[in-house]
Amino acid sequence: MDPELFDHFLRDDARRGPAPDDAFTGAAGGAACGDLSRLSLTVEGGRIASVSFDTEGCGATRAATAALAEAIEGVTVLEAASTSIDDTEALLGGLELAKRHAAQLATDALHRALSAAAASSLPLDPAAALRVGPDSPTLIASEGGRVRSPERVAVAISGGVDSAVAALLERERGAEVIAITVKLWADPETDGTKACCSPEAVLGARAVAHSLDIPHFTLDLEADFRRRVVDRFVSGYAAGQTPNPCILCNGEVRLAAMLDLAQRLGATRLLTGHYARIVEDAEGPLLASGADAAKDQSYMLAALSPDLLGCLGFPLTEMTKEEVRAVAARHGLAVAKKPESQDLCFLAGQGKRGFLRRHGNLVDREGAVIDRGGRPLGRHRGHHNFTVGQRRGIGVSLNEPGYVIATDAVANTVTVGTREDLETRRIRVRDAVLHRDGARVDNVRLRYHSAILPARVGDAAPGRHDALELELAEPFDAAAPGQTAVLMDGETIVGHGTIAAAA
Repeated sequence: MDPELFDHFLRDDARRGPAPDDAFTGAAGGAACGDLSRLSLTVEGGRIASVSFDTEGCGATRAATAALAEAIEGVTVLEAASTSIDDTEALLGGLELAKRHAAQLATDALHRALSAAAASSLPLDPAAALRVGPDSPTLIASEGGRVRSPERVAVAISGGVDSAVAALLERERGAEVIAITVKLWADPETDGTKACCSPEAVLGARAVAHSLDIPHFTLDLEADFRRRVVDRFVSGYAAGQTPNPCILCNGEVRLAAMLDLAQRLGATRLLTGHYARIVEDAEGPLLASGADAAKDQSYMLAALSPDLLGCLGFPLTEMTKEEVRAVAARHGLAVAKKPESQDLCFLAGQGKRGFLRRHGNLVDREGAVIDRGGRPLGRHRGHHNFTVGQRRGIGVSLNEPGYVIATDAVANTVTVGTREDLETRRIRVRDAVLHRDGARVDNVRLRYHSAILPARVGDAAPGRHDALELELAEPFDAAAPGQTAVLMDGETIVGHGTIAAAA
């Protein structure tokens, strides 16, 4: 630590005071540690026009916050987003280990202020008006004349190995990379270390981005996510369905919002670490299965519109998971061996039953387990604890393996039958979207990682349909209402809809 620098910033009151009305404010710390750092900044033309700050607690927090406020005033938003904890600490000539938390608080406050700016509608790139696309990027001067500047792209960084390698590959390709992470859910009952979009995941993603010398932005979508995804997840279970929130989130919430921010930052495209492909036909882009069948994530991206696909990219398209981890290890990325998140982001570390009780008031309510003829077989603790196709945990025994073949939310009953009772060759689909003519549909995927089945929907026209009927060439035994039916032409996704019932 440089004593003179520390003392200078400890006494610096030039920017200390209340924030202007149009400022974006971020704060970190508080009651738990006794230290608080608050930074407020205004943005004009993609630059930080003014900065004010306030602190509570120790002198180190005040000095670090004052130093950071001085350093970011006048720089571009992108430059400020590249600021790491080490950068803040360096402004004071280093800090003793016991005082390093001050640099962390100041840096966190800055990035939360930038998150507030990211959530606004302001353009955040000073050169955005000059940047017109990947085929005709801005020209910059060089000794040899005028040359193309790097394409600027945004990469959705989750803190895992896939998105980190996607960003690394783009940087090696020569692109100027910006990292964007979404915060979707914060709940004391959720294990944030296992969730992809938690506050803990945001910090991990920022660390990954800064380790690659990439500016990082956080986009807080929790309110929209709760309204458009979690509330519908809860209401779906209350109605006796089995919703698929990841498809809804990808299709309606996070990717569109990240793309909007990417464009305001002057990026030409938004890239993700998903294992999927984008293909072109005579009418434009469509989604298709990834090269690694074991990791193919096209099902979870099925609700993306072709218009959105035109601005997206998947750098890992032709790679396997093993190859991705090998690239990460070769470049010394800390996330090379990080395990994958398995749970839904808002269920991580907790059971579905407890979540539905706390967030949807879906309490266990005893009801009857019946057979197809309505005869009682036993009792259950709530229809919302069961899904069509379920075999384990039913609580009754038959002369042969039993399966849940239906649930009734109104009667609070669970109907159990044999696998033969469960099988169907016709499925009614609601809220369907066809991107191409229905005659192109020749198969369907009805669950994530389930086998693709030959199927057709007839000559339905492209567009939205309240209902479609799907005819399967072979029986399927787990058509759960609420799940997504992904309509395909070979490996290409040409539509999707929500399973209503077996016909």
